[in-house]
Amino acid sequence: MSPRNAIEVELDKLKELAPAGYLLALHIRFAAPLVKFQTYRQDWIDHYTAQAYQLRDPMVAWGFTEEGATRWSTLGVPDPFGILKEAAEYGMPYGACVACGPIASRSICGFARADREFTDDEIAELQEIVRRLHAITEPPESLTQAQKDALRLIAAGDRHAAAAAKLGISESALKARLSSARQRLMARTTAEALQRAQEYRLL
Repeated sequence: MSPRNAIEVELDKLKELAPAGYLLALHIRFAAPLVKFQTYRQDWIDHYTAQAYQLRDPMVAWGFTEEGATRWSTLGVPDPFGILKEAAEYGMPYGACVACGPIASRSICGFARADREFTDDEIAELQEIVRRLHAITEPPESLTQAQKDALRLIAAGDRHAAAAAKLGISESALKARLSSARQRLMARTTAEALQRAQEYRLL
């Protein structure tokens, strides 16, 4: 199973476990996640973003100081801006948080329900899913020289035919190199692969 398919399998499980939505911030580096998935209500996402709550969120504070899993109701972190109370007003009165990984590449994930608290078994399952997603999305340590050369030429603005000519290979061979780079970087498009390669400092 490809990494992208494996991710989709895990995300499908989360839809059942967290019917009011989730936010997965995987491999947070320099204050931003390398990979992010979220299914919270759009009006909550817009409000959260407009208020710059990421810098004030007690769940984020907990996730950078603890590893493991907990319910929002037992975070034990001050919430002076009332973010969790506001989340309840947006249909997310119950939630859980999972954090794992080294501090330099921490994954912090939140999950919500509208009907009841998460059970201990559900929290344990959420934790296992996050650990698997953290492992699946671990950035590669390197690309092959062929992949780097192909990506660099496309980044410089060359079209496929021109890039292939410069490398002395066929256009289909160039496309194969770009495809393998996308797969390694878990990117849907070559543009996304370029962005991730630059973020991971592989180019």
